[in-house]
Amino acid sequence: LVVYLALRPTKPSFYLQDLQLHSINLGDPSLSATAQVTLASRNPNDRVGIFYRRLDVFVTYRDEPVTVPISLPPMYQGHRDVTIWSPVLSGESVPVAGYVAEAMKQDIASGYVSLQVKIDGRVKWKVGSWISGSYHLFVSCPAMLAAGPGGMPLGGGPNGTGGAVASLKFTQPTGCTVGT
Repeated sequence: LVVYLALRPTKPSFYLQDLQLHSINLGDPSLSATAQVTLASRNPNDRVGIFYRRLDVFVTYRDEPVTVPISLPPMYQGHRDVTIWSPVLSGESVPVAGYVAEAMKQDIASGYVSLQVKIDGRVKWKVGSWISGSYHLFVSCPAMLAAGPGGMPLGGGPNGTGGAVASLKFTQPTGCTVGT
């Protein structure tokens, strides 16, 4: 406890560097999606390492999960280290409320879809040979997708989303909110 209070470890920083939406299919009342995300984590501490014990990553739309959580492998991150993960996330026939599917169809038609990449996990701090107890870590990364060239054509109904084909692309890297 004295070591912890003296060093006051700072929570890691997370950044969403990319989100590639490989496919999305809006059924009624379900959704199927496949995406690859590139996340970076930076340990800002000078003398404190971080053990990532469990990290589950998933994508949400309007607070509804649209992919199944996948677990990243446990790992240690040294002082001032940066770690990059690029997991593929998917969900097949994920049940969503009817209004959520309808809202996504409208967003796709308007040319903008706002998703959230979320991480839910546990971390431990390490100083020398001392290792802390486990702490909860929750990360939320906004991901704006916009219509444009080079994006992924999205399914949904006949020929896309009710007759129109949408193509959405990740707009820019973004910082994430980190809570413990």
